[in-house]
Amino acid sequence: MFTLDATIDAVQTGKKQFVTTFVTNDKVKTALVDFIDAQTDYTKKSAKVAQDTFSRLAQESLAQTKELVNEYSKFDYNKFLDAFKVAKK
Repeated sequence: MFTLDATIDAVQTGKKQFVTTFVTNDKVKTALVDFIDAQTDYTKKSAKVAQDTFSRLAQESLAQTKELVNEYSKFDYNKFLDAFKVAKK
């Protein structure tokens, strides 16, 4: 199953690298890295919830479609043949 974790990690690692490269104050650097870690955790959870929701909706939609196809594809051949029978006098 496809997950966005690798993409999220790549973006957040880029942010951390930027912060560690250009921020010189250690307290600010630590605060920013902690904030980026919190963003990473939140974003991964949010992506998982969205993916699980979409997956569940897709499963239910497919099940409903199968049910409708089965319902509408029922055919009574006896009634069909009765339409071609000649009425007896």
